[in-house]
Amino acid sequence: MAQRGKQSYEYENMIYIQAAASAVGTKEGEGPLREFFDFIAKDDLLGGDTWEKAESKFVQKAVELVLDKMNMGTEQIRYVFAGDLLAQSIASSGAVAGFEIPLFGIYGACSTSGEGMQLASAVIEAGMADRVIAVTSSHFASAEKEFRYPLDYGSQRPLCATWTVTGSGAFLLSGKKCQQPSEPDSRLYHCRIAGITTGKIVDYGIKDSMNMGCCMAPAAADTIAAHLNDFHRRPEDYDKIVTGDLGSVGQTALFDLMDEKGYNIRNVHMDCGMTIYDSNEQDTQAGGSGCGCAAATCAAYLLRKIESGEWKRILFVPTGALLSKVSFNEGQTVPGIAHAVVIEYTES
Repeated sequence: MAQRGKQSYEYENMIYIQAAASAVGTKEGEGPLREFFDFIAKDDLLGGDTWEKAESKFVQKAVELVLDKMNMGTEQIRYVFAGDLLAQSIASSGAVAGFEIPLFGIYGACSTSGEGMQLASAVIEAGMADRVIAVTSSHFASAEKEFRYPLDYGSQRPLCATWTVTGSGAFLLSGKKCQQPSEPDSRLYHCRIAGITTGKIVDYGIKDSMNMGCCMAPAAADTIAAHLNDFHRRPEDYDKIVTGDLGSVGQTALFDLMDEKGYNIRNVHMDCGMTIYDSNEQDTQAGGSGCGCAAATCAAYLLRKIESGEWKRILFVPTGALLSKVSFNEGQTVPGIAHAVVIEYTES
């Protein structure tokens, strides 16, 4: 592993994404990415009796799907990195318990998919594991219950608010590449993680928990600028720079902040929160959010673009707002964090 600048690494060995899977809820299944998701629920409770149990089932489904794609059992996975938005990450722990895979529980708010992919790839690079799964999730109803109001309250949402994605995304990483078969299947043969930039906590003093985009945009700008500086690159060196869930309001703030840093990313920027829903047809205010937003979009859509060769290199930057119901009720600010992962196309 080679250090790059102040907070980045470029992998000396090949770290491959062998497979990825997405499992999403009903609203997500009605959006523009519906044809790409592996599993779309007909019932957001998945037959259960609580939202939290349902979220665990989405995680279970994503992990099962990614293993099925590789025809593997859980005994072939060394570690799993998992986290979610709920207190003590109960959705993740409840899901992973039945797999009997050694677990690293992590928390990066909505940036957790980026954090998980960074840690999983670093463990493989260090020779500690041959196969690792990174998975995360969110659920609209469990997040509203955790952070805002019970659904039955029917509170109004401001236009700057984002809609928490119901879903999960799982990624199977390995130091070995999938062997190209005679016929294509659902495995990934051309996707690798080439480098990472770990984000810092950035706090602009914003206290509006309904405006997650503006809370996270400063951290996204900080990480993207740090990455470009550390790797001596420009925005045009990427087919896409993809943030996790800034939404339309956060995107505007990001563009302004990047302009101040001397980078214009307008031509290459994409936001998962603005991609997973149809802003004209679905009432989601500024767009999507939650751990499942970036994870499901990447697993279902972004990696397909790379696998096909349409995109050769993207910077995947899941974004997170580091608040809790305790910090919010105490009137504290909402810091942000963002973790960047370089995902590249690699030849057969």
